[in-house]
Amino acid sequence: MVSVSSVHSSRSNDAAVASSARTIAVVGRPNVGKSSLFNAIAGRRIAIVHSEEGVTRDILFASAEHAGKRFQIVDTGGLALMDRAHTEDAITAAAAAQVHAAIADAAAIILVVDIRAGLQPLDIEVARLLRASSRPVFVAANKADNPSADLPPDDFYELGYPVYPISATHHLGLEPLLDAATATLPAATAEDEPMRLTIAVVGRPNAGKSSYLNRLLGRERFIVSDIPGTTRDTNRVPFDLGGRHYWLLDTAGMRKKGRVHASVEKFSLFRAEQAIADADLVVLVLDAAKGPGDQEKKIAALVHAHHKACVVLVNKWDLAREQGDVRPRDYEAAMREEMFFLGDIPVLFISAKTGENVKRSFAVIDAVASRLETRLPTGVLNRVVRDAFASSQPPFRKGRQLKFYYATQTGRNPPRVTLFVNDPTLSTPSHQAFLAARLRTAFSLGGVPIVLRYRSSHDEHPKDKE
Repeated sequence: MVSVSSVHSSRSNDAAVASSARTIAVVGRPNVGKSSLFNAIAGRRIAIVHSEEGVTRDILFASAEHAGKRFQIVDTGGLALMDRAHTEDAITAAAAAQVHAAIADAAAIILVVDIRAGLQPLDIEVARLLRASSRPVFVAANKADNPSADLPPDDFYELGYPVYPISATHHLGLEPLLDAATATLPAATAEDEPMRLTIAVVGRPNAGKSSYLNRLLGRERFIVSDIPGTTRDTNRVPFDLGGRHYWLLDTAGMRKKGRVHASVEKFSLFRAEQAIADADLVVLVLDAAKGPGDQEKKIAALVHAHHKACVVLVNKWDLAREQGDVRPRDYEAAMREEMFFLGDIPVLFISAKTGENVKRSFAVIDAVASRLETRLPTGVLNRVVRDAFASSQPPFRKGRQLKFYYATQTGRNPPRVTLFVNDPTLSTPSHQAFLAARLRTAFSLGGVPIVLRYRSSHDEHPKDKE
């Protein structure tokens, strides 16, 4: 049975190359069903599946398991160029380069073909490319209505690889294919794979999200183009720093809903919003030249609504300096006034193009991420809350005022605090924001939200979940 393993378990990007012995890449020409097969093996819908050609562009990773064997499955864009052919389309060329990189890193390869269309010249071209890689290759003859009865056309065997009829959409015929492919993988090491925090990099189109991640990773891992909408899937890559382990998520540019027309773009936007909901920390990338606008405010509102830690990166700072005499301090002051909800969220000025402050940016991101697991000592917590109540005017309604009795931490990532009061209905959003800000200051939790829950003092005290 094919099942997905924890999506928070994988190896770092550096280790991914060294551990390619347990990586299986899915390749083929466009529209043969590679992403459908990738999703079927991963056990969840990760890659966007659409009839439009070239939807998948960047390489997609997932951790999967088959017959007790855990491995990495990699989805790739469709190879649409014949040998020595050239294209003026930068995205097509970059996507082809990504496929070549995935082939080089993989230990085994599944070549997907269309059983209904029969053998095509591009299938032969991809097979020739794979033959040069010296990797074991398994042909998945996709779109078979009845894999147990449908025999692939004889010409598929001319590719020189074993052929397995499958239906990726209906999850049929996958067992024999995966039995053969995983049999080429060496035994897994006894070392447990680390748990990873998820960092989603979000922003409007062309803010420089993919360029920033490429610079951070030190390799062209994500396709970069001036064309809005280049990134479509939410692409993830493992990354390690200082003993902590992360998934870095590159998301589609989040544009105004009214400007999103094509179904692929709409689904990409949904994926980006879902990435915020699933992330432990969100990195909001702004274009320094354009500054914050309505779209950034909407993204920040999603971050706030989902109680996510956040860091803001103002990218293309090198261009902003060239265009005028502007200082980071003045720019940040104006930006915080425009986006008052930023509060104590760290703001850094970077250039993905030149590398300015990129390493420092992730040191800040790492520091904010480490605060998600902060333990709040009960005694200090209660003293801070009492002082906050004493220094403010607690909410007052219909002759009754909110009174505080006791507080305890009831969760982490992000820190969650339960406050026992006389009447929870007397609490107001503004007073909650004031208390949360005081707590973040007292415990040095800049960039990390604190989720407050109010309970009546007549309720039984909850057990401390820490």
